[in-house]
Amino acid sequence: MSAVAADSSKGITQKVAFLIGLFFVVFQVWVLYDPQQPLFSRPLHLSFALLLLFLYKPLEAERLPRWVRIAIDSLVLLATLGVSAYYLLEYDRLTTRMENVSPVFTLDIIAGSALVLLLLEGARRAVGMILVYVLGAFILYALFGGYLPGWLGFRGFMMDEAIEIVSMTTAGVLGITTSTSVSFIFYFILFGAFYSAVGGGQLFIDLAIRVAGRATGGTAKAAILGSSLMGSISGSAVANVVSTGVFTIPLMKRTGFPDYRAAGVEAIASTGGQLMPPVMGVAAFVMAEMLGMPYPSLALAGLIPALAFYFSLLLVVDLGARREGIRALTEEEVNATAPILPRLHLILPPILLVVMLVSGYSAAYAAVGASLASLVVPFLRRSTWIGRSELSDALRNAPKQAAEVAVPIAAIGIVIAVAVQSNLALKFAGSLVSLAEGSIYASLALAMVGCIIMGMGLPTVAAYIIGAVLFVPAVQKLGIEPLAAHFFIFYYCVLSMVTPPVALASFAAAAVGKAPAVKTGFAAFGLSLVAFFVPFGFVFDTGVLAQGSYGTIAVSAGSLFGATALWAVAFGGWCVRPLALPSRVLIGLAGLTAVIAPAESIYWYAGMVAGWGIVIFLVLVAKLAPGMASSGLFSNPPKGADGFAP
Repeated sequence: MSAVAADSSKGITQKVAFLIGLFFVVFQVWVLYDPQQPLFSRPLHLSFALLLLFLYKPLEAERLPRWVRIAIDSLVLLATLGVSAYYLLEYDRLTTRMENVSPVFTLDIIAGSALVLLLLEGARRAVGMILVYVLGAFILYALFGGYLPGWLGFRGFMMDEAIEIVSMTTAGVLGITTSTSVSFIFYFILFGAFYSAVGGGQLFIDLAIRVAGRATGGTAKAAILGSSLMGSISGSAVANVVSTGVFTIPLMKRTGFPDYRAAGVEAIASTGGQLMPPVMGVAAFVMAEMLGMPYPSLALAGLIPALAFYFSLLLVVDLGARREGIRALTEEEVNATAPILPRLHLILPPILLVVMLVSGYSAAYAAVGASLASLVVPFLRRSTWIGRSELSDALRNAPKQAAEVAVPIAAIGIVIAVAVQSNLALKFAGSLVSLAEGSIYASLALAMVGCIIMGMGLPTVAAYIIGAVLFVPAVQKLGIEPLAAHFFIFYYCVLSMVTPPVALASFAAAAVGKAPAVKTGFAAFGLSLVAFFVPFGFVFDTGVLAQGSYGTIAVSAGSLFGATALWAVAFGGWCVRPLALPSRVLIGLAGLTAVIAPAESIYWYAGMVAGWGIVIFLVLVAKLAPGMASSGLFSNPPKGADGFAP
């Protein structure tokens, strides 16, 4: 095929994908205002997503001839249409049949098997092979679990049983994950795409530079503030890195940050966006659905931990920059950004989103309202008017991004169905508690390590769902509240995005910043350690999750911020002067004790008094007795020192 013909074929494919995306948007607006039965809306939602994913991400296998790749892509598209037709034509039977009683026909097995294969291929194209390996392991477990020894063994499912569980009920791929995609995720992705298209993301970055650029380490602080603002809207770590990192990483490098450190700062800042309300991330919507609580209540619960995360990150960046002498942006560099006031009205859509959520509107309605506002607000000033190209970009990107999320999380429904129906989740929980010999700290540590390992190479939502199925029951067995248990798992699945050896956000930042991937991963992970133990704080003190009276919440928040500040001083290595290793270790141990101990407990008091006592003593020594610089309390940072780790 000639290059001209190939380009023409690609252009036609893009136009078809754009039209399907438009129908996807119209369909989602329709089911929002006129809700349909789950076995109608969910299969259609998934069909739109699969079609778009296969159109936007054609098969990439250079070893195969072009005609073979086209044939395979055509086959998966036809199979997707066939599965869609099955659910539409068999809708009445599927909604009235009785699970485990009504027969499973050959047609059901063919359609269900096709759906599973399409989801596996879709997940591979969307997020890579790691998720496919996980899904394949659970499918094999479902069919051959009877051959496994010990507590892992169970009788196994027959083929018809497995298909019924996975594809014919709302317990498998059409269950809670696809429900969340239909009811929440699509609308927030729509808002994120619309808001970015009208310049909202650039406004956040420019605001952050104006606010923090003149401070010590200002470029890193601007990256943190900008990424937290953008991440609170986009809810995707990798997307956040790519969209903001192209601006922030070069700025950081210009002021003296090594390339890998600049990329690491952007990676951890963008990752934290998944913790920041109002949008948080895709996994947060799944969490709200699993807990059966309104999303605004969940977002409120996540506010204090998110603020503690970014507070500690800003503090450790500031102290590290002082330790290393990183310069601030000059006035000229700050003023090089476009003027803010002529664009300040673009801040109205996210404000409307928050107001609607607080006012009691559903999350989906709030997201749609903010999306419409994103199209109207630019016309308040002539300088920010948008044209057809911006609208086309938004309408193209929103369904495309929604498809890239919907397909992998629908596929994870296989994991949920198998883990629950085989009783694997409860048996795994019992084994974890037994392995930790009843120790709450050991059990939490095992769950933490498990989440981080599982999250390596997986999107946060995939890691969280699997972690919630396997680890939350174990954590709850220790007497921990369901909200705290889910947030604990969620938090560490988020941090897995910057945890080596497979750290998706770090790798994306390294690519953007042209930095070594491994060094970037360890730089981001080192920064994440400053907030690494925050979940232990809210596990033992649910006031951090906005549970309890206003007084309780205020005390809990204050104690968390005070403890994380100590931890940040230890990692930043600066207290008026560069700190020596013994001083950093003592402050770090005190801070860690205060973080993981319940507020106002004896251990919390011991950690806070010891830690802040040492800090005050060091400040007094540095100010009043500078001659003690060589006493072992302070040090001169070695040339080229990292500044964020001992």
